[in-house]
Amino acid sequence: MLVALLPSPFLPPAAWEPVAAALRARGHRVTVPTLPTPAAPATLAAGLTAALPATEPLTLVPHSNAGLYVPGLCTTHRVAAAIFVDALLPPGAGPAPVAPPTFLAHLRGLATPDGLLPPWTTWWDAADIAPLFPSPAALATLRAAEPRVPLSYVEGTVDVPAGWASGVRGAYLAFGDAYADERATAGELGWPVVTIPDAGHLHVLMAPETVADHIAAWL
Repeated sequence: MLVALLPSPFLPPAAWEPVAAALRARGHRVTVPTLPTPAAPATLAAGLTAALPATEPLTLVPHSNAGLYVPGLCTTHRVAAAIFVDALLPPGAGPAPVAPPTFLAHLRGLATPDGLLPPWTTWWDAADIAPLFPSPAALATLRAAEPRVPLSYVEGTVDVPAGWASGVRGAYLAFGDAYADERATAGELGWPVVTIPDAGHLHVLMAPETVADHIAAWL
């Protein structure tokens, strides 16, 4: 079984690397795909489809916005399980917006004249971002690799095939309560759900061993 750690399109794959290393140390085979900066959701979907082996059983582990792409991969790949890590949980069917309307309005206000969004770590006050990282050096390293995603990406939708969750062994790992609605939906689907209290969205960097332990428990 290959474990595919799917990074948010707003963050570099390096955000997953500490967890990837921890899982490899536990004997798991792990990949963290590097994807092109998406101009539209279809671009990211195509990149994920091409980056992952189509004939090998996969456990998908999406973080954040990458959760939207699990249903499509279930139709093109041998997905045995999906472990959502503080991630968006797609609806049962139909188009899923990349960004909810209220947040999209905020992002439109951040976009620069060239149609690009600033790096994700600059969307909020520095005082709110700094606690998400284990050190200022870790923040600086990730910020240097952050993509600038086009506004057109967050204005798009992801097509969700009906019934995608029925054949997938799912689980949900939440960092605090930011994704409380997704956590509740996962519970309604009968999936195991674990919440790490008071953890931030980048707990993958703050406590990679702990995150790896939770993921490994479901593999």
